[in-house]
Amino acid sequence: MFGICNLAIIPLRAESNDRSEIVSQVLFGEHFEVLEAFKQWAKIRLQYDGYEGWIDSKQFQPITKDQYDQLSADAIILNSDLVEYITSPNNLLMPIPLGASLSFLNHSDINVSGFDFEGMRISGVKPKSNLINTSFMYLNAPYLWGGKTPFGIDCSGFTQMVYKLNGYHLLRDASQQATEGEALSFIEESEPGDLAFFDNEEGKIIHVGIIMDDNYIIHSSGKVRIDRLDHLGIYNAETNRHTHKLRVIKKMI
Repeated sequence: MFGICNLAIIPLRAESNDRSEIVSQVLFGEHFEVLEAFKQWAKIRLQYDGYEGWIDSKQFQPITKDQYDQLSADAIILNSDLVEYITSPNNLLMPIPLGASLSFLNHSDINVSGFDFEGMRISGVKPKSNLINTSFMYLNAPYLWGGKTPFGIDCSGFTQMVYKLNGYHLLRDASQQATEGEALSFIEESEPGDLAFFDNEEGKIIHVGIIMDDNYIIHSSGKVRIDRLDHLGIYNAETNRHTHKLRVIKKMI
């Protein structure tokens, strides 16, 4: 069994319970495999990054394996504005966030609701230099564990979505993203768009951010913000202290 998200944003939970932790979000147009199906809940695996979790069975549209395979083969087309509106034949408007997937709108057999979109779209691979401009679109977005939108986003959701909007693929969690790319020896070797990873006292990767020019970093901590980066980690000038301990810098592109 397979499905597609036909709502703006739905929570992806650790367990099949409304009180369970939200581990990520499924945005409009994202498709997935249904691993287990019950009356109220479905365990899914997202096609884009293989992330698994539970969603409400009322919050998605079933699709066939052929339709799933078609969407997986299609070029990724995303909403490129902070928020845009999907319209339907009965003139209903539904807001969708930055990074929502639009590829399925071209398939009448999948787009059974007759959704239409007249906003700004983005697709294809963009220059690495464009990553920082995209990251500014999330500036001041509140931190939200499991979030993937400008209305609430976590550190790895932020890096994943910025890269995705520019045509580059990252895994979902910071610890997963840290397994990708090429490690650099020094901050001086990095360039804007590279990722910096940070660990806790046990050595576990717990945070990630996007390196900017002149030893600055943009990352989601409390909100998406810009701080200083040095060989020790992230330095918050407002509190006059280091907030995150640098583990490794990686070039993904």
